[in-house]
Amino acid sequence: MDTLLRTYNRLEFLHPIHGLPFLKHHIQTHDLPYQKANKRFTRKLSKQTSIQATLLELVPETKKENLEFDLPLYDPSKGLVVDLAVVGGGPAGLAVAQQVSEAGLSVCSIDPSPKLIWPNNYGVWVDEFEAMDLLDCLDATWSSAIVYINETDTKLLGRPYGRVNRKQLKSKMMQKCISNGVKFHPAKVVKVIHEDTKSYIICNDGVTIQATVVLDATGFSRCLVQYDKPYNPGYQVAYGILAEVEEHPFDLDKMVFMDWRDSHLAGSTELKARNAKIPTFLYAMPFSANRIFMEETSLVARPGLSMEDIQERMVARLKHLGIRVRSIEEDEKCVIPMGGPLPVLPQRVVGIGGTAGMVHPSTGYMVARTLAAAPIVANAIVKYLDSSSDQIFGDTLSEAVWRELWPMDRRRQREFFCFGMDILLKLDLEGTRRFFNAFFDLEPRYWHGFLSSRLFLPELIFFGLSLFKHASNSSRLEIMTKGTLPLVRMINNLVREKY
Repeated sequence: MDTLLRTYNRLEFLHPIHGLPFLKHHIQTHDLPYQKANKRFTRKLSKQTSIQATLLELVPETKKENLEFDLPLYDPSKGLVVDLAVVGGGPAGLAVAQQVSEAGLSVCSIDPSPKLIWPNNYGVWVDEFEAMDLLDCLDATWSSAIVYINETDTKLLGRPYGRVNRKQLKSKMMQKCISNGVKFHPAKVVKVIHEDTKSYIICNDGVTIQATVVLDATGFSRCLVQYDKPYNPGYQVAYGILAEVEEHPFDLDKMVFMDWRDSHLAGSTELKARNAKIPTFLYAMPFSANRIFMEETSLVARPGLSMEDIQERMVARLKHLGIRVRSIEEDEKCVIPMGGPLPVLPQRVVGIGGTAGMVHPSTGYMVARTLAAAPIVANAIVKYLDSSSDQIFGDTLSEAVWRELWPMDRRRQREFFCFGMDILLKLDLEGTRRFFNAFFDLEPRYWHGFLSSRLFLPELIFFGLSLFKHASNSSRLEIMTKGTLPLVRMINNLVREKY
């Protein structure tokens, strides 16, 4: 195991400092008009099969688990102005709070449930967690990953994969914050009022916190960061269960990164037709012969697939594979907006993560990008507030941090990823299979870098040319016909790009 974990060299986050590449597999929640993610499924879904209803009966009530240590709380009676107020207690927000406080600046973390353990499963490439010195936060690893293109073709990805121990990761980050003097305030933010050199953060418990810099790390709710363009993203939708099963057919040494097979839908013409138009794949982590995490996922669609549709396909897949579920430890409902416009740049509130448009538009990954960006945001805040240098405040400070978070090369990179999303939105099942058959035939540096946001525009051009070279004739024709308008749009956006 130790040899396995040392297989890959430490990685670099290429701009502007050495950083923290991290890969998370599309597990977040967000409200859509037709459904609410992270809520209990209704037991009265009109189109469920009896098997589907039986599966739902196995889902336990959501249990909220909290960390078991005391937090140093913010004391509003002192009326102190903190250097940084972080709104949101997810991985990115805590990472920035930890790193800013390490420099000796005062930080307040505002979150309704600061001790609540994150509910979602995080999957990462082992080499990326190794680069962050977080191998102690993995509770399971696989020596490789596998992609099922169809019933006969597979791709073996010789790259170790792991699942994050959520409790260990949050405990580690929180303990470092506490030791650095971070204060916590359990509340929701109602609004923020800005003055020239500081901001007033008004919470729902009546407390007002004064801060020099405000960081919005609330995710897709976009609590404080402002947008000024129509919001029309694609959506990645997934339903997953961590279950005890009688048995499953998967190799315990391999995690299933993507399974695009559709033989499980042979018994339903209508369901197979739906999948042929907008396909879903299985993502699975087999922990033992009887314990496994399985997630049925729609990579990207506009509008997003309904959760009921996703679940119906999953039930059909499990039945076909002969997987009989004995019990379900937990379930996940994931809806991730992908692409769409960036927020107003710059603006007074600084953002990070989903609220700052940092989701990978082609894959749905976000934590990789946000944890890598955390030291960029933290270093910028420290640099501009350090008393030993020329300090800047207010709008000038926020603009400087935004510039380092979204420099021109990152914005151009995002445009290319949005171009990729626009093509994926147009592909049916067969087109998607052809795409990933070529994608995972690329040199590892290309598909590694693409998934982890480490390729910038010059490298992305070579990536695109290599992908076109490896693609089948049918796939090349598809890319040319369906990618022409997105390509023109990307070029126009790149030409108009200004900061």
